[in-house]
Amino acid sequence: MNGKSRQDIDVARLRSHHLLMHRIRALEEVTLKAQDDKLVFGAIHPSIGQEAVAVGVIAQLTRRDLLLSTHRGHGHTLAKGASSTAMFHELLGREGGACAGKGGSMHIADFSVGMLGANGVVAANIVIAAGAAHAIKLKKEDRIVACFFGDGATNRGPFLEGLNWAAVFDLPVLFVCEDNGYAATTRTRAMTAGPGLSERARALGLPTVEVDGNDVTAVEIAAAELIREVRGGKGARFLHARTFRMTGHTGGDPAVYRPKGEVEAAKAHDPIARTRALLIGAGVAVDMLDADEASAYAEMEGAYRSAREASFPAVAEALTDVQDVGSPLVEAF
Repeated sequence: MNGKSRQDIDVARLRSHHLLMHRIRALEEVTLKAQDDKLVFGAIHPSIGQEAVAVGVIAQLTRRDLLLSTHRGHGHTLAKGASSTAMFHELLGREGGACAGKGGSMHIADFSVGMLGANGVVAANIVIAAGAAHAIKLKKEDRIVACFFGDGATNRGPFLEGLNWAAVFDLPVLFVCEDNGYAATTRTRAMTAGPGLSERARALGLPTVEVDGNDVTAVEIAAAELIREVRGGKGARFLHARTFRMTGHTGGDPAVYRPKGEVEAAKAHDPIARTRALLIGAGVAVDMLDADEASAYAEMEGAYRSAREASFPAVAEALTDVQDVGSPLVEAF
């Protein structure tokens, strides 16, 4: 975003992105509070610091487009249009949850907005995305798939399988790697051979773009061009967004493996602070931006309050939404 003049900036659009990034961060921070309150079931994986990737990419998608996410998927889900209230009900395992309280943090899905689901298995969503994209192609539907995953996923088998399948069959899918430098608690570069993950995608024939993942404008521009090509029938594309998560791997991870000063240094590149500075430079009043931030936190506090007050699902609901084809001994033989 450096060097942009006021005339270069779509202020209304950038302010919308700024608000959405605040909504994502507020959701994450209130979720961490809920965990401290011992009301969240299971692990949560915050994406604080990575908001610009979710916002910049998903701004290019339509409601009909499909989305696959990771265990770190709150931001993607919210950006795709899911209800924050339904998400908090899901996080707390309550009635009214996006998945009826059965999915929790790592498995939130909302088919009504094209969100096919987060996934607790690293890289597993990549092959699901390839399958969804292949279905779209076979059915000749006018939509695409966006698949988010972390840099750690590039060292797992489904990365090769999914990208290879998408490249062989020219599938309508954008693969987005949110490269935050860590695979859980391990430096990704310490466990990754060769010239890097972008070169792995290029080796499979996928046109690949690398971008500053903490610059929402740069992400949006790169994603817009790649998505235009995907929609145009040119096949799969790959976006490598370098970013940084400011928390540990999970909500309970103190991140003692990080070098001293790393997080403080990263705050200089906070995507929300960078966007705020650009908007102020473009003439947007500080109190308006403060109001956007306040509204984001008020929304998430309200959603959390609604979830706390909601009932747990009835025990009889446990076996609904479960496929029962009968005993294989009877039905299959």
